[in-house]
Amino acid sequence: MMMERWLLATLHLLALAIGFGALVARGRALRGALDPGGIKRVLEADNVWGLAAGLWVFSGVLRAFFGYEKGTDFYHHNSMFALKMSLFGLIWLLEVWPMSVLIGWRVRRARGQAIVPRRAALFARVSTIQAFLLVGMVLAATAMARGIGS
Repeated sequence: MMMERWLLATLHLLALAIGFGALVARGRALRGALDPGGIKRVLEADNVWGLAAGLWVFSGVLRAFFGYEKGTDFYHHNSMFALKMSLFGLIWLLEVWPMSVLIGWRVRRARGQAIVPRRAALFARVSTIQAFLLVGMVLAATAMARGIGS
């Protein structure tokens, strides 16, 4: 069990780091030239963000609710966990619109159709806000790990 806990914690932290980098890269790409190469960079960064988010959620759910860490009761009664989950929810709410638009970009790109990046600057700002919220999640998580919020 100790090995699984260690590997899940490692996966969780790596997913956070990869996700943060992907959000920064996506924001930077959305601010850059949105020619075919620029669109490709946006979509690649978005793919990495999606992969990292999937790993992050998977490892987090296992750690919090399947006996790999402190137990579900600990998390349900910790204000820092509530803050962390609130920030997580906000990140996901902010992601809905960019995600749906970027899916549309992928579809148009696959069909050889033109992509009109009207909301690129807005989505770049959303990516930056999400990156800051992710840092807030890390602050809440480290507080929680040290018994703050119990």
